[in-house]
Amino acid sequence: MDSQIGFIGGGQMAEALIRGIIESGLYKADAIFVTEPNRKRRDFMTDTYGVQGFADSTPVWDSCETVFLAVKPQIMGAVLASSKELVSTEHLIITIAAGLPISFYEKGLERDDCKIIRVMPNTPALVLEGASALSGNSNTSKDDLLRCEEILNKIGKAVILDESALDAVTGLSGSGPAYVFTFADAMIDAGIKAGLPRPTAETLALQTILGSVKLLMESKKHPAELRAMVTSPGGTTIAAQHVLERSGFKGIVMDAVEAAVNRSKELGKI
Repeated sequence: MDSQIGFIGGGQMAEALIRGIIESGLYKADAIFVTEPNRKRRDFMTDTYGVQGFADSTPVWDSCETVFLAVKPQIMGAVLASSKELVSTEHLIITIAAGLPISFYEKGLERDDCKIIRVMPNTPALVLEGASALSGNSNTSKDDLLRCEEILNKIGKAVILDESALDAVTGLSGSGPAYVFTFADAMIDAGIKAGLPRPTAETLALQTILGSVKLLMESKKHPAELRAMVTSPGGTTIAAQHVLERSGFKGIVMDAVEAAVNRSKELGKI
């Protein structure tokens, strides 16, 4: 690892990364440079985490070999335009902006010799349980990809893929938390409809989801096998499962993911 790491943008996802990096001991707090033009947010980051905060990006590019671009896609073009004179081939540029292909960064920097890694994270990174996929351009080495993967693993789990797979990642894990939140909301409302107080319904529904995911991950069993374990002949679970099957529940989820994947492809072309 190089001695300093930089962030252009100090929003929530950058904060999650910084928190994970510090808690893991990967970098010391004072070795993390953050560019954040919003003074209130910049002061929060420096006061909370002890990082070095700056209003402009020059100190980050001058001091850090690894630089995360953590700004919204809408302003990424302006960030690249203001940074192109500061970027060198020694920098490893890691972007976590959704929907922008690596070619966008090469065009914005007006050069094709930079090392660029595109990352698709998701919001559970905010509690250090994110799912991320990363892909590098032809200038990145295996070590560059492994360095990025190591950092992302501090906020969850990361996988290295070809860039062509990132639209599928966006539809599955990028948008995936919203599907889970919708399911959790429905479970809670179902408990309330059945007569449970809301706090009780929330506690039971969320713990059921958490416990089920943990069991699924730790048991290494196929979801269908675990489902069969709780589905007794003529019992309550099979009655509920029949409703889900009749309503096309699995197909609806697959269609939803596919719609998100297709929309990601459309946005990438725009």
